[in-house]
Amino acid sequence: MKIKSFLAKPFASYIYKGIRKDTLTAAEDQENILRQLVKTGRNTEYGRERWLINVNSYQEFRQAIPLMDYEQMRPYIQKIKEGKHNVLWKGRPIYFAKTSGTTSGIKYIPITKDSIPNHINTARNALLCYMAETGNAKFSDGKMIFLSGSPELERVGDIPTGRLSGIVNHHVPSYLRKNQLPTYTTNCIEDWETKLDKIVEETINQDMTLISGIPPWMQMYFDRLIEVSGKKVKDIFPNFSVMVYGGVNFEPYKARLLDSIGHKIDSIETFPASEGFMAFQDSQQEEGLLLNTNSGIFFEFIPTAEIFNEDPTRLQLNDVKP
Repeated sequence: MKIKSFLAKPFASYIYKGIRKDTLTAAEDQENILRQLVKTGRNTEYGRERWLINVNSYQEFRQAIPLMDYEQMRPYIQKIKEGKHNVLWKGRPIYFAKTSGTTSGIKYIPITKDSIPNHINTARNALLCYMAETGNAKFSDGKMIFLSGSPELERVGDIPTGRLSGIVNHHVPSYLRKNQLPTYTTNCIEDWETKLDKIVEETINQDMTLISGIPPWMQMYFDRLIEVSGKKVKDIFPNFSVMVYGGVNFEPYKARLLDSIGHKIDSIETFPASEGFMAFQDSQQEEGLLLNTNSGIFFEFIPTAEIFNEDPTRLQLNDVKP
C-alpha cells in the first residue's frame, strides 16, 4: 500500500463517521443553516427588501421569501455584474457559474467564498464514503481523470466566469494534482473532438484508476479509447476500479458504458449543480443519494402533484414523507 492510500483510510473513516452522525441530526442542522442564512441575508439588498430582520422561523421565512425563477432573479444578478456589493449575499461572488437550461438562456449563478467549500468538500466526501465503506483506497495511488469543461475563465462584471466543472478544476486539492489528468493545457482546449484526441493520447498508457464525468462524455472517451487500441477499457486500464458520474440520468447510458468497460465496476453517483452540490451516493449497498443537509444549503420541497402550481405547498425537511 502506497503512502497516499495509507493516509487516506483513517481520514475517510473520520469523515464517514461524521456524515453518518449528520444523518441523525439532519432536520436540526437544516434549521440551524436557515438561521445562519437569514442572519447574513438581513444585511443584503434582497434581505432588506424582504424584511428578513423580522424572520425568525421557517413559517416566517416562507411568508417573506417567494418562490422565484431566474428571470425574477436577473435584475439582482445584473446589479452584481455592475459592481454592487451585498446584493444577494455579503460582498461580491468570487465566481459566476455560467449555465444554460431550457428557460432564460444563459444564466450566471453566483458562487461565493462561503459556498465554494460545498462544491469541493462534497465531491471529496463522496470518494471518502466509498473508501470507508469498501476499504478500497488503492485508486488514490493511480491516475484519475476528471472530464470537465475548460478551466479558462472569462470576466463578467470583473468576476471570473465559466462552467462549474472548469471552476472546480481550480480547487482540486494539491495532494491530487500529481494524480490528475488530463493536463491543464489539454483541459483548456475548446474544441471537444480535438480535446478528446489529446485526452486519449495523454491517458492511454497511464495507470488510470478513477474516471469521472457526465455519462455521455465518459462514453465518448471510452469509444475513442477502444477505437485507438482495439481493446476494452478493462484491458487498457486493468486497475480502473471506480467510476464517478452525475449531471444526467445514468440509466440510458449504463448498459453501454459497462459493455465498453468489459465488466461490472464500482460507481459513485453525484448530484452537483451550479447552485450547489445537492446530494451524493454514500453507500454501495443501498440505492439512492444522501441529501447534503449539513453543507450550507437550506432545502425546501414541493409535492410532485403541485410542481406546476403557481402557489404550491412548501415543506422543510422534517415535513417530508417518502
